[in-house]
Amino acid sequence: MKRYLLPETGTDYKANLHCHSTLSDGKLTPEEIKDAYRARGYAIVAYTDHDVLIPHNDLAEADFLPLNGYELAVSDKNDTVGRTCHFCFIARDPDNFKQECVYPSRYLPEGTEAPFAKHYTPACISSMMQTGRDAGFFVTYNHPSWSQERYPEYTAYHGMHAMEMVNFGCKIVGYDDTNSRVYDDMLRAGERIYCVATDDNHNKHPLDSRHCDSFGGFTMIRADKLEYRTITDALFAGNFYASEGPTIGELWLEDNTVHITCSPADRITLTTDFRRACIALAEDALLTEANFTLSGEEKYFRLTVVDAGGRMAFTNAYFVD
Repeated sequence: MKRYLLPETGTDYKANLHCHSTLSDGKLTPEEIKDAYRARGYAIVAYTDHDVLIPHNDLAEADFLPLNGYELAVSDKNDTVGRTCHFCFIARDPDNFKQECVYPSRYLPEGTEAPFAKHYTPACISSMMQTGRDAGFFVTYNHPSWSQERYPEYTAYHGMHAMEMVNFGCKIVGYDDTNSRVYDDMLRAGERIYCVATDDNHNKHPLDSRHCDSFGGFTMIRADKLEYRTITDALFAGNFYASEGPTIGELWLEDNTVHITCSPADRITLTTDFRRACIALAEDALLTEANFTLSGEEKYFRLTVVDAGGRMAFTNAYFVD
């Protein structure tokens, strides 16, 4: 029986799920971000300014959907390398404006009550993530490389829906924030989470500059229509993949064989929870599909598509049970 890992039908909507505007420390207004991303084929932007949830439903059009959210941060003030944990809350419903885990911040309006005391501990961070989850937010764990976080920290966090497999904004300033090893660490530690690719753009450089931190990491969401709740339901269901460029078409499992179709690729790999991997390599022509037979011992598997320029696309992890 064929099991579709990405929906068989629907439209692929290109999304940036981590973004900063002039409402926090970004240099473009929400409207300018909308225009820039829309002009480059994006249908969705999640506005996740630091510490403050500001709705942007007024920016919606037939071909553009803003998602409402914000980014939280918990830092170890005594750590010499600046260790910190950042995560985004993206509201599942367009009318969910309730800000959770409010703490003192320069981005909040003057006089805002700030009762929450945050501490850089796994218990506090996990509690914040679970609070967001329970309040109807899609929770993503962000840029572990830039955050200087290590295995003991990130494997102790619980409550997230997804982690950033790619954070382009951190990569463009020199950090190794392509985080496949972190993803496998968390999966092998027992977390059942998705992976996203984001820009985390602040736009301190012109859009045509090589230093521009936009348009380098995106999440492709497959859904029936460009409507707020339809899109966020697809996020919660894992109906998406993360990419720096390559696209993925069909993805299914049948008779213990995984089949994938994609844009032209130099190689496609299959990663599992134990020491077993598979690879399909381009020979005379670039690949546009591949098949991998599972051994039957896997707990999970995921696939990576790499194009001729080295850009990658990542599926979510799929658990065989």
